[in-house]
Amino acid sequence: VQLVESGGQMVQVGGSLRLSCATSGFTFDSYALGWFRQAPGKEREGVSCISSDDSTYYADSAKGRFTIARDADKNTVYLQMHSLKLDDTAVYYCAVDRYYPLSACRTIVSRAGTTYNMDYWGKGTVVTVSS
Repeated sequence: VQLVESGGQMVQVGGSLRLSCATSGFTFDSYALGWFRQAPGKEREGVSCISSDDSTYYADSAKGRFTIARDADKNTVYLQMHSLKLDDTAVYYCAVDRYYPLSACRTIVSRAGTTYNMDYWGKGTVVTVSS
């Protein structure tokens, strides 16, 4: 199983970015896929998640600004981010949950998402929002 994130870069406050997570080695649309982030000195946060039935979930910090989507033809999951804030600065990771493809997402984007054990992780991509 491989997950490779890309798209992270420096952007100004109010700007937009699209992160991509290219995956391989598993049945792409059978599992829940989540985006997490971790800023220096802060806990890991579950930002967004898409379940195997394509239901989407967002942390409060992401609602109205971020959109998650998957492309089954490309085995890729995206995180479109708009109206970026300084607090969005972090390393963003995508991850896979194999065992709870329909129910994991609710937990991932809740406070419990900070410690939720995903099965596979990418290495991350850095997003820096500057003023």
